[in-house]
Amino acid sequence: MNKKIKKALKIILPLLLGVFLVWYSLKDVPIPVIIEYWKSSNKSWIVLGVFLGFLSHLSRAYRWRFQLEPMGYNIRFGNSIMAVFATYLINYTIPRSGEVARATILTNYEGVPFEKGFGTIVAERIADLIVMLGIIIITLFLQFDFIYAFLIEKFNPIKIIIALIVIILVVTLLSLYIKKSKSKFALKTKTFISGLTEGALSIFKMKKKWPFIFHTLFIWVMYLLMFYVTSLAIEDLHGISTGAVLIGFISASFSIAATSGGIGAYPLAIYGAFLIFGIEKDPSIAFGWIMWAAQTLMIIVFGGLSLIYLPVYNRSK
Repeated sequence: MNKKIKKALKIILPLLLGVFLVWYSLKDVPIPVIIEYWKSSNKSWIVLGVFLGFLSHLSRAYRWRFQLEPMGYNIRFGNSIMAVFATYLINYTIPRSGEVARATILTNYEGVPFEKGFGTIVAERIADLIVMLGIIIITLFLQFDFIYAFLIEKFNPIKIIIALIVIILVVTLLSLYIKKSKSKFALKTKTFISGLTEGALSIFKMKKKWPFIFHTLFIWVMYLLMFYVTSLAIEDLHGISTGAVLIGFISASFSIAATSGGIGAYPLAIYGAFLIFGIEKDPSIAFGWIMWAAQTLMIIVFGGLSLIYLPVYNRSK
């Protein structure tokens, strides 16, 4: 396939998916219903949720400096903050393009070579992935009985066992193939896995690894609290269980990768998770849109200001 067509599809397909998901999420829960939930919501909890999200972004910007210091780059905190906010804003246009822009900003204003800056971003994503996997494991442990009962109720136990066996066999065979094969796909996969492992281990080799780990955990605690306190703004969601919060949070987090900034996918992901716990569709969808809109507005404001102020802040360069 032509490279230009591939690039176009990478931009167009997520946008089309987002448009479809927006329509689908509003098909049964119209905008006037969501507006009514917004009007009756407790705005103090929404503002607090936005503030917690803002703290997580500041922590991410501060954590980035720990990765760059061992390479001899002591970047200014202001540039780090604005680069992080610009990343989130740009990701709303072309998925994952924000990471490239973030490394480019560092190259332009701090003199950090692009490949080194981008390498630190990949490493921090690996750290985030590890924490996310930890949250999933904790959720499975805490909600094992509930999840097990739900799967037994909805699916045939024999089919579940067969599916697990098939998955294990496929993963095993694929691992053996990648290990022994010299094909282009196998070599790329081995390089990718090797890079992930090296990136993850490099975290423990840095001088300020404990501050880095602290900020990584702080970022995700803020994410979780942001999700939980915003749910308190919707009266119909008062008293939802810890399991619903955790599974809703995990589902919503993965939805962000599906479309540009999670548009359309975010409310549906929350609804799908809350449905497991018998929570009605209207408050679930409304909460998803309010949560997404509040955080997106923060990104638009601070990301936009960052892009405008970056040249001013670095006018000497």
